[in-house]
Amino acid sequence: MIKVSAPGKLMLFGEHAVVYDKPCIVVSVDHRISVSIEKRNDNNLILTAPELDIKDKNISDLEKTHFKKVRFILTVIRNFFKKYDVKSGLDIKTKSEFSDKIGLGSSSAVVVSAIKCLSELFKIKMNEKDIFDLSYQTVLDVQGLGSGFDVAAAVYGGILFFKTAGKTIEAINIQDIPLVVGYTGIKADTPTLVKMVREKRTKEPDKINHIFNEIEKIVNSAKTEIENENWKEVGRLMNLNQNLLRNLDISSKKLEDLIKAALDAGAYGAKLSGAGGGDCMIAIVDENNLDKIKQAIEKAGGSIIDAKIPAEGAKVE
Repeated sequence: MIKVSAPGKLMLFGEHAVVYDKPCIVVSVDHRISVSIEKRNDNNLILTAPELDIKDKNISDLEKTHFKKVRFILTVIRNFFKKYDVKSGLDIKTKSEFSDKIGLGSSSAVVVSAIKCLSELFKIKMNEKDIFDLSYQTVLDVQGLGSGFDVAAAVYGGILFFKTAGKTIEAINIQDIPLVVGYTGIKADTPTLVKMVREKRTKEPDKINHIFNEIEKIVNSAKTEIENENWKEVGRLMNLNQNLLRNLDISSKKLEDLIKAALDAGAYGAKLSGAGGGDCMIAIVDENNLDKIKQAIEKAGGSIIDAKIPAEGAKVE
């Protein structure tokens, strides 16, 4: 049996603009998802996924009852078998350290873990870019949209400067970042929010493209400031990025409450992280204010997500 795990992710800068060939900065989070796979003597694909309340079920049967939840694994297997001309029955087990409701990129982490696992199992050499490309294609096959930044975070780990579809995947070599993560308790509907922004862009192309261009400038500046560990300036840029995201109408009252609480408690900057509507907010802080800011976010109704940030990418366990 081969076991591989991959980390979740948080977007630091560049939401939505990244869908339109603008750069973003994404960081991996050490809440991991693992996939274990071994060959069977028959052609059955048997899945055990405790977090989905699935135990020893044939994936073909689950397609009818759990289609949305198992389609990533099934598409991984189909794509891998087709690309590398292999076939086997498989026992597949998944284990998650975080809920898919939180918005840390559980689907991409599962896809990346499964593909790396299959490459090890069938002794097929795949470098990180090979794993990214097949994982990204799999996510597109299932979702029909996506920039791939969450896939890149799962493959490479660390902090990445990323452009749509992996045109650029550049590591920002920082070992620690003073980040506080607050969860709203609300699951974001990413496809709907991406579609909404797309419709806005169709109706008001000049306005929305201007916002994306401004976000691009912020991302480029933030890359430099993160490399210099100038956290006060990173915070200021976060606030500017958040204001532009407000202009896209993707924030929410709960996100704004948590952002305001963090800023009032002394955070250098705070913003939503991801598609918007819910999921997580993040704040760049002075280490001396860390506990105070966490308490303020909790008092405003958020939950703190504690994790090592950044985290290591996909790895064989």
